[in-house]
This record gives sequence, C-alpha cells and structure tokens, in this order.
Amino acid sequence: MSMSSNSLRPHLLIIDDRPDEMRLLLETLRSEDYRISVAFDGEQGYRRAIANRPDLILLDVRMPRLGGFATCRQLKAYPATSRIPVIFLTSSNELSERLEGLGAGAVDYVTKPFAPEEVLARIRIHLQLATGTAPQAVIEEPDITSHDLVIVRAAMKYMAENIARPISLEDISRHIGTYEKKLSNAFRTHTGKSVFEYLREERLCRARQLLSTTPLSIHEIALEVGFSSAANFATSFRDRFDTTPSEFRKNPDG
Repeated sequence: MSMSSNSLRPHLLIIDDRPDEMRLLLETLRSEDYRISVAFDGEQGYRRAIANRPDLILLDVRMPRLGGFATCRQLKAYPATSRIPVIFLTSSNELSERLEGLGAGAVDYVTKPFAPEEVLARIRIHLQLATGTAPQAVIEEPDITSHDLVIVRAAMKYMAENIARPISLEDISRHIGTYEKKLSNAFRTHTGKSVFEYLREERLCRARQLLSTTPLSIHEIALEVGFSSAANFATSFRDRFDTTPSEFRKNPDG
C-alpha cells in the first residue's frame, strides 16, 4: 500500500547550486505531499532527471558547470524528459533573460526572493496542466543511445532556428552547454558529417524548398538561409544540386 501511495505523489526535482536557497525551497515544500529530489548543478540535475523522470523541475538559472538555460535545452532535446514542466528560479527581472528561458523550453519563472505561496501556486498549476492535458509520451528507449545524441539533437534545433545568421561552433557549443570538441565528435559519430557539413546541407535544402514554394527573390533566399551573397549561394547550390537556383525554380520537378 505504501509503495502505491508513494508512486502517486508528484515528484519534484530541485536543481540549485546554493544550499541556502535550496533549504528555503525545501522548507516551503515541506507542507505539501511531494516527493523531492535535489541536485546542486546542471550536470547532476540532468542525470537525475533522466534517471528519475520527475513530474516537475525547479531549475536555477545561474549555476556553474552547466547553466540553467543549457540544462533546460538538453532536457527538452531528450524525448523522455521533453514534456516535464520546467520552472526557472532567478534573481533577475530582465525581460531578455525571461524570454531566453521561455525559448529554452521553460513554462514559467519564479523571481527570488520568492513568496512561498507563489511558488506553491505555480507548482500546482503546472502539475495540473501537465497531468490533465498533455498526452503521455511514447518513449522508445533504443532511439537514444547516449548523451551525445541529445547534444546533437539540441545543436540541430539551434541551427534550424538560427539558420539565417552566421553560426560558429563556439556559438552552438555555448548555447547547448558543451565543449566544441565534444560536439564535433558527437556530430561525426551520429551523422557521419561535421557540424558545418550538416549546416551547409540544411541551408541548401531549406533554400531549395523556398525556391519551389515562395516568390522570394534568389537574393532574399540567400540571406534567409545564411549566405552572405547571392553569388556564393548560387555557386554552392549548383555544386550540390547540379543546377542553378534560377534553373531549379523554372523546373523544380525535373
């Protein structure tokens, strides 16, 4: 009976590197019937989320080793944890930081110093939303063979969302919270390509789609997919597809 009752209690994971703030959160949550796990940095929190599959995560924004935004992006790139609601904890009132956190996949923010009633209310709301409206994810464990694949998927998502602007290996690595060498090795292992071979292919395939589905000019399409000039774009397109952008637009099926 106790095991069944325990399994029905919502499970929260708190990830915060400051013991004093962790202690305040634990005191706030003590009155509620939650199971609670804790982690003191992003890497430890990520591993515990993968292992324990909590119902909700409270995640500090600023932490050493792996920051809150990078931790959130990695969790959202992993199918087994992608649906877990993440609430950020922050002492900043900057709109830009809030927008970045929401863009990383968080559902809400709690500003420090927090009011216990607000924390509890936000947790209840997002637990209800998660359990009441979201369908259960079908997890196919063999699809994820390692943390490296999570890194690759997070990098692919970042490149797709920023395809129009110059992207460096440093940008990608910093955004997803890993090292450049680790990212390069993971990409080569799981795609057979370097990061920039993959990015170039994505840009050209996106351009081909735009040529066949939009009235944008070739110059506009070149800028839209991250080329600095129409001439460079045309050369790369011809090398890849053995036809020029203009010729492809006239006969996209042939």
